Amino acid sequence: MNEKIDQGKSIIQPHRQADSKPVRRILVFIIVSFALLMMTIDLTIVATALHTLQHELHTTINWAGWTITAYSFGFVLMLPITGELSERYGHKRMYLISITVFTSASLLCGLSNSIYQLVAMRVIQAAGAAGITPSVTGIIVNHFGSARDRAVSLFGSVFPIGAMIGPIFGGLFVTYLTWRDIFFVNIPIGIVVIILSIAYIPKDPERDGKKHPRLDIPGILFMGSGILSAMFAASYLGEKKANILSAPFLILIVFSAFALFLFFRHINRTNTPIIAPRLIHGKGFGSVNIINVVYGGVSQGVVALVPLYAANRYGLSALDSGTLLVAQGVAAVILSTVVTIILRKSGYRPPLYAGVITMAIGIALLVIPPPEVFSSYTWLAIATFLIGAGAGAINPSCRNAGLQLAPEHASTLAALRSMCLQIGSILTVAISTAILTGSSHPGNVQAWIYLASSLLFLIAIPLIKRIPEHHGTW
Repeated sequence: MNEKIDQGKSIIQPHRQADSKPVRRILVFIIVSFALLMMTIDLTIVATALHTLQHELHTTINWAGWTITAYSFGFVLMLPITGELSERYGHKRMYLISITVFTSASLLCGLSNSIYQLVAMRVIQAAGAAGITPSVTGIIVNHFGSARDRAVSLFGSVFPIGAMIGPIFGGLFVTYLTWRDIFFVNIPIGIVVIILSIAYIPKDPERDGKKHPRLDIPGILFMGSGILSAMFAASYLGEKKANILSAPFLILIVFSAFALFLFFRHINRTNTPIIAPRLIHGKGFGSVNIINVVYGGVSQGVVALVPLYAANRYGLSALDSGTLLVAQGVAAVILSTVVTIILRKSGYRPPLYAGVITMAIGIALLVIPPPEVFSSYTWLAIATFLIGAGAGAINPSCRNAGLQLAPEHASTLAALRSMCLQIGSILTVAISTAILTGSSHPGNVQAWIYLASSLLFLIAIPLIKRIPEHHGTW
């Protein structure tokens, strides 16, 4: 009877710690949500300023683009490291350090006087951003009691909001203020978040006094070398005249494969790996990670290319093409919230099946020319809405499935999920742009890419059966 009552608790109810001090859940959730929102906005806001950066910093469009690429590189590289540090030294401690680094680097980005300074500061900014999601997840898991599954699920509503408003804020700042303000805006928000976090987020539990084992430096080096080389290879494919048989691409891929081979061999032999092997490919975990790459990362890459597709195939303006992403974001927020409410009864698999099929249909609609009763804009908006609805439906299940298996490793698992999403998205965009480069009919070619993506989603459906099912709280 008591268990049933506990499972019915709401996220807004205060949860008492061992020291009898209540945790103000709703306030803590709002505080960490602003941190997540600030981080998410920064993933997209810079894209609107590339043209301005090129001219005001007297550089090339390639170097201006590195303000985005460098952020992605730093973010993916630091995710598993910050996850491990959060578990070692405390989630709140790592969270505050991450917010402080992110806010300070934002100030330095805005003060940069050359593209080289800006790119370097973006890497540091990304390192701070990478620590936010793992540490926040650990805070929620440790302090939200029976409401932690719902709180973690609601994170899925924060990220699409940031992705939607980032380009809007960026356009407003660049148009009416300066490009520097897209970074300066983080400073007052970051300061307020730090102050509120110190006051209201519960302290980390006292350490047991035992010495921590040494940080797995060889594992970090092997993993970092493999990931960075693969990402450089993917980035290279997006360059003009690049092809998969070129020497730079092959060298990077071979080096990446060798480094990752050394990484997996190392973590299976050492007693204190940076990431436990079972969290990567163990029972349940491997399926969750693959699903995050395919259904999370690839879908993000598909959506990111929609404005390009709308312009190339249907001749829509940049403004109309960009607003298509609003439909996707709104749908993701709505469905993520709805599934969060029903997840304890439905379990993980039904929302996954429904969401994947909905996404596959939405991507397929992008391929089909619009019927006469619809304008091209309306048809594309319907398609992106379905993609967003599907993504929103699968998010709560994907976030909870891995955490439920090993809540004591919440930070590392949250980092792994974010890394899977980023890798899937980067590979999708890089491979797609490589195929589109030099094409005389890029719109038609991209339609075939979308068809292949839709088929991939359907082919991968059997993976859902391998997701560990669960009902209720965990």
